[in-house]
Amino acid sequence: MGLFRRDKSSGLDQLDTFIESEWKPAEENTAAVTKGESARDQLAKRLDNMLDQRGMAASIRSQLRKADLKFTVAEYFLLHAVLAVGLGAAGFIVRGVFGAGLGVIAGFFFPRIYVGMKQGQRFKAFQDQLPDILNLWVNSLRAGYSVPQAMEAVSREAPPPAGDEFKRVVSEFQIGIPMEIALNNMISRIESEDLDLVFTAVNIQREVGGNLAEILETISHTIRERIRIKGEIQTLTASGRATGTLIGVLPIGLAIFLYIVNPNYMGQLIYGPPIGANIPGLPIPCGWPIVAAGLISMGIGAAVISRIIDIEV
Repeated sequence: MGLFRRDKSSGLDQLDTFIESEWKPAEENTAAVTKGESARDQLAKRLDNMLDQRGMAASIRSQLRKADLKFTVAEYFLLHAVLAVGLGAAGFIVRGVFGAGLGVIAGFFFPRIYVGMKQGQRFKAFQDQLPDILNLWVNSLRAGYSVPQAMEAVSREAPPPAGDEFKRVVSEFQIGIPMEIALNNMISRIESEDLDLVFTAVNIQREVGGNLAEILETISHTIRERIRIKGEIQTLTASGRATGTLIGVLPIGLAIFLYIVNPNYMGQLIYGPPIGANIPGLPIPCGWPIVAAGLISMGIGAAVISRIIDIEV
């Protein structure tokens, strides 16, 4: 697997730098474009440049690429700020300082959770499409197409997200990007071991020769079997996963329910005097260490259950 894989984001960053240096517009054209930009676009560019200089943008840009979200890094950070302020203000109106704190925390984590969910959905959709994509690729090769032509046929016939990814690879071919770099860029966006195996086979075939159609057909059969076995494992471990979810959600849901039904009762846990009590010598309610210990224990339990049911195929 590691034969073909490179650093996950370095290839895309090198590609961006290469395109920017080779096709950089003339100064007068740049001035005209800048003049036509809105203040929002100019502010976003300045923030992007500042984050690039501090080395904070590469990782976030890579995460946005994997989720196929059209945000710039500056817009992503601004989304954090807007949600934190908006939800914090709403929480303050509803529950005072405590609600404001929860709102700010939620606003900070919501964009990250959303990006992670989009990445997971896109990865799963691609993995489900991969065996059919390989069959289409094999049929194109057997029809006499070259590897780039077969990939172009896949880009036309395959649905998103696989079709979009192969279209991007074909577009990189067309502007002169070497095949190895273009395929490595796709792996950096779709971190799939199966796709890494496919592109490793393509790379080896380009160097030493061989029947690529037969190799891809074998890999397609292997991937289908792995998907079938993973489905059986998901069925057999459903009970364990449901138990872990219930253990994690039940205490939090019960605490929220009790707080809504009887705020004074739960207030003794999370508030100081006069409802509850502080830790002796510290202006911290006694309930916060208990809540922290409970959350840590729940996290450890969830991690152990996840480890038990995570079976490698």
